[in-house]
Amino acid sequence: MATTADTDARLDAREIDGEPFSDIVAALEGLGDGETLLLVNSFEPEPLYNVLEDRGFAYETEQATADEWRVYITPE
Repeated sequence: MATTADTDARLDAREIDGEPFSDIVAALEGLGDGETLLLVNSFEPEPLYNVLEDRGFAYETEQATADEWRVYITPE
């Protein structure tokens, strides 16, 4: 699993006012080959997983604390 130190970009969805989907998509589009985006959220973003798979991204998820989930996303 990737670690926070291994990430090239970080997006904390908890700091976004409103729906974070467009911010997440923009961050994903900015990734280069082999780069990793760390997405931080207050809940496990299960609805995002199918979107990631459909767009060709691999992901690993970990629950850091009771209210912090980390998703490490890389292009496949």
